[in-house]
Amino acid sequence: MREIDRRGLLGAGLGAAAALTVAGCGASGSSDGGSPGSPEKSPKGDGGAHGTGNGGGSPKKNVRVIGDGSTADTGKQPKQPAAPVRLEPGQKPPQFVIFSWDGAGEVGNGLFPRFLEIARQHNASMTFFLSGLYLLPEAKKSLYRPPNNPRGASDIGYLTDGHVKETLKYVSEAWLDGHEIGTHFNGHFCGGSGSVEHWTPAQWQSEIDQAVSFVTQWRTNSGWADIDPLPFDYRKELIGGRTPCLLGQDNLLPTAKALGWRYDASSPGGRQMWPEKRQGVWDLPLQGVPFPGHSFEVLSMDYNILANQSKNSTNGMPSRYPGWREQAVGAYVAGFDRAYETNRAPFYIGNHFEEWNGGIYMDAVEEVIKKVADKPDVRLVSFRQFVDWLDAQDPAVLDKLRTLEVGQAPAGGWNTFFKQA
Repeated sequence: MREIDRRGLLGAGLGAAAALTVAGCGASGSSDGGSPGSPEKSPKGDGGAHGTGNGGGSPKKNVRVIGDGSTADTGKQPKQPAAPVRLEPGQKPPQFVIFSWDGAGEVGNGLFPRFLEIARQHNASMTFFLSGLYLLPEAKKSLYRPPNNPRGASDIGYLTDGHVKETLKYVSEAWLDGHEIGTHFNGHFCGGSGSVEHWTPAQWQSEIDQAVSFVTQWRTNSGWADIDPLPFDYRKELIGGRTPCLLGQDNLLPTAKALGWRYDASSPGGRQMWPEKRQGVWDLPLQGVPFPGHSFEVLSMDYNILANQSKNSTNGMPSRYPGWREQAVGAYVAGFDRAYETNRAPFYIGNHFEEWNGGIYMDAVEEVIKKVADKPDVRLVSFRQFVDWLDAQDPAVLDKLRTLEVGQAPAGGWNTFFKQA
C-alpha cells in the first residue's frame, strides 16, 4: 500500500479560535465500484452557467492525436452550458456551487466513478485537480525532479500501474462528461525546506512543466500502446489549479499569469463573498463556514473538518462517525444556506477521494449534492464554467456584488440592488 501524506497546516484568518488544518492529498483504501451510464439530462434553460454532468460521452470520430498519442484533440468539450449572459438589472445572481477534487486518482476504492455517476444524476459539473504523478508509473519516478527535493521524491505515493490505468480511464470519462481537469501539481511537498511554500516562480514553472509532461507523455513513460489517448489537449484545458496544502500561492501567481491561467483555487481561509482577481488571476479560495457545535468556522474541505473532529487522525473512534458525518453535512449546508439566502456568493467545497473516518466525508458530500442540486437558481459548475460566467459580466456589476459582506442580503432586495448608488 502506498504511503499517504497526512501533514497539515494550521490556517489563520477566520478568528482566533478557528483551527483550520489544510489537507494533505491522496487516495487510499479499497473497494470496487462501477460507473453505469445514465440518460442525458436537459440543461436548465436560463442562459446562465449550470452543471452538465449528463451521461457518459464518447470520443468524436474526427480525432487529432497530439504528440506521442497520450492526448488528442477531439473537438469541443461535450456537455457544456450555453454561452453565459450578463445579469439583467434587478436579476438575482445564480447560486454557484463548485465541488472540486484534489489529486483525482483512482486507487480501487471506487470513489472516482461513484462521484462521476452522482454528477450525472444531478446535472452537475465539477473540477478534478489531477496530480501529475498519478499518470507516471513508479518505475519511471526518476523522471520527476521536484524543486528543492531529491529526484523522484514525493510526499504522496505513486500509483500502481493498474491504478494509473484506471485513473486514465476516469479522467477521460470525466472530461467527456463535461467536467474540468485542472492540476494539483506533483509531489505534494508541505513541510521542511522543500515545501512548496518556499518555491520561487521559476520553480513553480518547472513543477507545472513536469505535471503537463506527465499527463501528455504517459504513453512514452509507460510504454502502454493499448489504451486510448486522453480526449483533450491538456495545454489548452489547463487554466487553473490548487496547490498542495494551500501553500505557495504568492509565488505561483506570477507564473500562473504568465501561462495565461484564468484562476487559482489555492488560497485558504477565504470568506463567503464574491471573488476578485489577484495579479490578473481570479482568486477562488476555500471558505470558512459555520461549524455546528462550535463558535469558530471551519474551512470548506473534508480534511479540515476531519482535523477538527479526530485531531488529524484518519481513523478516529468509529462510535463518533455518525455524529461527525452529521456535523460535516451541517457545516456544508450552513455555508450553502448563508450564501443562498443572502449575498449569493459562490460556494466552494474541496474534497479528496479518501475513505477517512469510515468514508463519512464522501457520504456527507453526496448528501449535500442531493440537498442543493434541485433548488431554484442553483448551478453546480466547474471552476472553468464559473470563471466563464464571471468574465461575461459587467465589471461594475461584480464590483457591486463585492460590496455585500458575508451573510448580507441586498437592502431592498435584488430588484433595486444594482440601481442603488
